[in-house]
Amino acid sequence: MAHVNTYRKNVKIGNWNDELFLYEDAKKEFLEKKQRGELTSQKVDFLKENILRPVKLSVTKDGGLHFGDVVMLVNMGGENRKCSAVSINADIKGLTKTFPPGIQAPCGISGGRGLQPCTRNAFIITSVDGSPEGSPLHFEQSFALKTTSDFASGLYLTSDIQSFQKCAKKSRLQEVNLVDSSSFLSWWRIKYLDPQERLENEGLPVPANEKVLIVHCKTNNALAVLGDHVLWTTYGNEYEVTSHTFLDTHKAEQDNNHWMLCTSDPAGDGLVLFSHLRSAARAREATQENLD
Repeated sequence: MAHVNTYRKNVKIGNWNDELFLYEDAKKEFLEKKQRGELTSQKVDFLKENILRPVKLSVTKDGGLHFGDVVMLVNMGGENRKCSAVSINADIKGLTKTFPPGIQAPCGISGGRGLQPCTRNAFIITSVDGSPEGSPLHFEQSFALKTTSDFASGLYLTSDIQSFQKCAKKSRLQEVNLVDSSSFLSWWRIKYLDPQERLENEGLPVPANEKVLIVHCKTNNALAVLGDHVLWTTYGNEYEVTSHTFLDTHKAEQDNNHWMLCTSDPAGDGLVLFSHLRSAARAREATQENLD
């Protein structure tokens, strides 16, 4: 008889009144947060809606890069990584509390695999030596890379000397992030890819959509993407981006340091890079058909 239930099913036992009040308070708090847009899911949707908003890249008429151009920094990938672009790595905790909200500095970056031009991966080539907007960018000329305005807040790509307290999270190499003010730490320069022809090309205009090196002026380390160090972000698993020069046995920079400053296709078919890849694929298909 000790194990027989002597109560009906509709009999309330325990602290049922307190639990009812707590449930009502939690439900009320949830509805108030939902109305204000403060739920985590709402914040994530708001972040992605704004940071993944399409951006129109610049169209180059002479094949070169100019100050004021809006470009994407794309690495074509390598042995252990896919094609990726330098992207803003912001989460819901990195938004400003002011209205309208935007990305708060400092903010990290990563190598995102999404190659559609948007607020997250678009950068503006900015002058630091007084060069007028629209003038050509030359090899070994200092410049800055700034995010677009509005939601991206116009932050500058910055790096500094590696230290015990300031370094990349995974690799512990020299950190690269975004800050809200321009300084010598946000100065970069472009070097010609082939070291044997680097001296002859110094001072010449930088071509768009060609592989180059992006070197930090203060530390002389090249921008690099690491395929063996993966970050979990709001946008999925992405590669870590640092400032470190990787050299092979011939003292030439490896593909971790190879970047293309991509512009838009004048025909409106996305990036010029995509047009080149499609043309190369069609050429390979035509060659294969001829061989068959």
